[in-house]
Amino acid sequence: MSALTRTIPVLILGFFGVIAAQQASAEAKIGVVNFQKLLEDAPQTKSAMSALDAEFTPRKRDLMAMQTELKAKDEKLQREGAVMAEADRAKAEKALRDEQREFSRKAGEWQDDVSTRRNEEIGKIQRFLVNEVQNYASTQGFDLVLADGVLYAKPQYDITAQVLAVLVTKPASLPAAPAGAAPQAKPMAPTSK
Repeated sequence: MSALTRTIPVLILGFFGVIAAQQASAEAKIGVVNFQKLLEDAPQTKSAMSALDAEFTPRKRDLMAMQTELKAKDEKLQREGAVMAEADRAKAEKALRDEQREFSRKAGEWQDDVSTRRNEEIGKIQRFLVNEVQNYASTQGFDLVLADGVLYAKPQYDITAQVLAVLVTKPASLPAAPAGAAPQAKPMAPTSK
């Protein structure tokens, strides 16, 4: 057999393979989600941030009042310190330093608590949003939905607005996760080769 007769079947198979691949890619339904925009604009995010604000506002008010009181004590010590007895001035300075340290400790704890709770809520919302995007993609017949890492996508592929429209119909507050419950990862479907 000549090289030409051996090459012709390979070329024909390659040609049909390219045609089949083009038809398969033409039928694939692809979508892109701007996950950051989804996270920012979802009513569930806004509800969670409002709840966090309500949760931590009383402590913030207390800290602000404490800061105002410390500032007033410092100004008073600056004004009256020159006429005070040395022992009284030293005692007042020490008390002010102790109160300032206590304020710094409480402010640091407050900031840590706010950050921890915010991260918990954002994580819960992200898991919810991923689940909602997966549900939307499944019900709308998408074969592939991309999120992070997309540098460019034509506007007709962007389904962010449609997913947001679905999110508006969902409850704004997410249910509380049971204490100590680890988030369950959704197993991926096996791919066939």
